[in-house]
Amino acid sequence: MSISTYEASAPVFVRGFRVLANLLDKAEAHGGAGLIEARLAPDMLTLAGQIQRASDTAKFAIARVADAEAPSFEDNETTFEALRSRIERTVTWIESVDRAALEAGSTREFSRKVRDTDYTFTGASYLLTFAIPNFFFHVTTAYDILRHEGVPIGKLDYLGLAT
Repeated sequence: MSISTYEASAPVFVRGFRVLANLLDKAEAHGGAGLIEARLAPDMLTLAGQIQRASDTAKFAIARVADAEAPSFEDNETTFEALRSRIERTVTWIESVDRAALEAGSTREFSRKVRDTDYTFTGASYLLTFAIPNFFFHVTTAYDILRHEGVPIGKLDYLGLAT
């Protein structure tokens, strides 16, 4: 069985955003507008920052591989509604990207600077070894912030299987 670059990336990002939206719904129902600014450690991003970075990671990764231009969003979300809107705008854009362009970029090489080091990737290796793990770092950290703050969520919520 083979899996395409598209199948290994775009729907994975979209599912992760559906999980984040569900987590935000549960956080808001828990009564915590203050959760948006919660963080695990002083030098880590807030909940809003985690969602913003997940959004940027996914849209810029897809754009880089598909040789497309991703929309730019200001990092100014301060409400659950605004964070859900950012998630939806990101999902809408990902779903609009040409599947063939994403497939065509899977073998194209490019360099990406991370901190002070340049790395060379193919589109597929970039998605699988950098972008998707980085995306899930931010999804997981958002989940961890909410768990730490007492929001009643669990593993099935993270996996997108909770009802």
